[in-house]
Amino acid sequence: MRLDHLSFAAGPDGLAGTAQRISGLLGQEFTSGGIHPRFGTRNMTMPLGDGTYIEVVEVLDHPASDKAPFGQAVRARSANGGGWLGWVVAVDDISEVEERLGRPAVLGNRHTPDGKELTWKQIGVNGLMADPQLPFFIEWSGDPADHPGRGGATDFSLACLEIAGDPQRVSEWLGQTVEAPLEDVKVEWVAPHGTPGIIAAQFLTPSGLIRI
Repeated sequence: MRLDHLSFAAGPDGLAGTAQRISGLLGQEFTSGGIHPRFGTRNMTMPLGDGTYIEVVEVLDHPASDKAPFGQAVRARSANGGGWLGWVVAVDDISEVEERLGRPAVLGNRHTPDGKELTWKQIGVNGLMADPQLPFFIEWSGDPADHPGRGGATDFSLACLEIAGDPQRVSEWLGQTVEAPLEDVKVEWVAPHGTPGIIAAQFLTPSGLIRI
């Protein structure tokens, strides 16, 4: 189990505008990720130097976005102005999570602009919707070289996550201590005074520490 990526829901300026705004802060560029046909969303991605990545995601006017929990979650976060949607951990065998949570994972896929199809299974978005401090889980299939976190600048990385929530609750959800998938990332836990979830992320960049 390891940190896979952070998800940021597009704000009123839309997918491209939100990605451009974050790019301007971090000094790194997003690339078009493609459409998630099963979820009714599309994204842009930015690799970090540690093999993880950031995605900015936008809901589409598509029937899938009304049915799929991920589409529903993106729509709700964007309707509230956009911002950090959640964090995602990668597992090697998602069947263990399926057994623990008592429900099956769903299939996900998207075609990148260069024609590659990325495929995966994911589970736990309903948990994220009910309690936004909780991550959801992903198991990638296909060539690891196609992972969106490949190719990031070595001097660009996630330094800290600020999360309003309870580390004990998150550890119970993960089935192991929360420090395990975040062993290289500092986490600052804040008692929630409203909706729990990611408050901010801090990034080490060539220009210094940037907080978003």
